[in-house]
Amino acid sequence: MRLAVNLGYLTGGDAAAAAADALALVRAAEDAGCDSAWVAEAYGSDAVSVLGWLAAQTSRIALGSAVLQVPARAPAATAMAAATLDALSGGRFRLGLGVSGPQVSEGWYGQRFAAPLARTREHVAVVREVLARRPVRFAGEHVHLPLPDGPGVPLRLMLPAPRPDLPVYLAAVGPRNVELAGEVADGWLPVFLAPESCADQFAHLAAGRARRAGQPPAGEFDVCASVPLLVTDATGEDRRRAEAPVRRHVALYLGGMGSRSQNFYASLARRLGFSDAVDEVQEHFLAGRHREAAAAVPAGFLEATCLVGPVASLRARLDDYARAGVTTCALVPQAPALADRVAAVRALAG
Repeated sequence: MRLAVNLGYLTGGDAAAAAADALALVRAAEDAGCDSAWVAEAYGSDAVSVLGWLAAQTSRIALGSAVLQVPARAPAATAMAAATLDALSGGRFRLGLGVSGPQVSEGWYGQRFAAPLARTREHVAVVREVLARRPVRFAGEHVHLPLPDGPGVPLRLMLPAPRPDLPVYLAAVGPRNVELAGEVADGWLPVFLAPESCADQFAHLAAGRARRAGQPPAGEFDVCASVPLLVTDATGEDRRRAEAPVRRHVALYLGGMGSRSQNFYASLARRLGFSDAVDEVQEHFLAGRHREAAAAVPAGFLEATCLVGPVASLRARLDDYARAGVTTCALVPQAPALADRVAAVRALAG
C-alpha cells in the first residue's frame, strides 16, 4: 500500500502562510517517498491554482485533485485544467472529481443537484473525449456539445499530446456513487473508511467494475482513502485533549457538510452504527455550538476511521487498511503545528 498526503483546503487567517505550510508538507512527503499529494476545494481556495503552484515547486510526487467539483466547471473546462496541470507537472497529475452536495452545488454554483449520478457520468465521459483529442460531440441528458441550435461546431483540445489515459478518480460515499466510481473511473476516493466495516462498499465497487467495458486489470484500480492522522502518546484526559483537532475535523463533516436531512458523511456514520452520536453532533453544529459538536464525536468513530495514537500502533493499523483493499492511504495530518504534521507523515512513511 502506498502512502500519500491530503492537504484539504487552504485555511486560516493568512492564505500565504497556509500555502507555505502546504508546500512544506508536500516537499516533506516527497522527500519521505510518498506517492502523491491531494488538494481539495469547496467554497474557499480552488484546487487548480494550488495544484499548479505545487507542480512548479516539486519534481517527483504525483499531484491529485480531491476533488474538483463537478458543478463548478463545464466538463470541457475540467478537461482543459487536467490536461494543463498534467503538462505543467510532467505527467504527474491525477484528476479526482466529486459531485459535492446540494448546499454547495445550489448555494454556491447555482447548479441544481438533481440527478447527480447522471451528471457525473456525463461529465466523466466528456472529459475522456476531450483528453483523447477527438472533436467533441456529445448528446446527453445534461450535456450537449455542440449545442444543436446554434453556431457551435465540434472542437478538439488545442493542447498538443495530452495524456489520454490520465487517471480519473471519483469521490464517492453512497452505495450508488461507489458503484459509479467502479464503472467509469480509474480510482475511488473514499473518506472515513473503516477497514473492519467496508466489505459492502467494496462489493458495490466490484459491482460497478463488473459493468465496465474494458475495465483495467486487477491491481490497476486505485482505492485512495483519505484518513485523518494525529500522532500522540497521550492517554486518558490528555488523550481526549490531544484529539481535539481530529474531533473538530470530523464534526465539520458530520455536522456541517450538508443539512440535517441530507448529509452524505452523516449517513455514512449512521451506516457504521453511530446514529445517536451523529444526531447529537448535528444538533450542536447546526446550532453554532462547534465545540460541543466536536466533543460529541464518539471515540469509537475515531478508532474506526482515523489514525490517532502512537506511531507503532498506527503503522500496524495501516496493515488493516491494506488488507481491506486500500491501495493508497492519503494521510490528512491534523496537528496544529506544521512541524508536528511533517513529523507525523515522516514517522509513518519512514
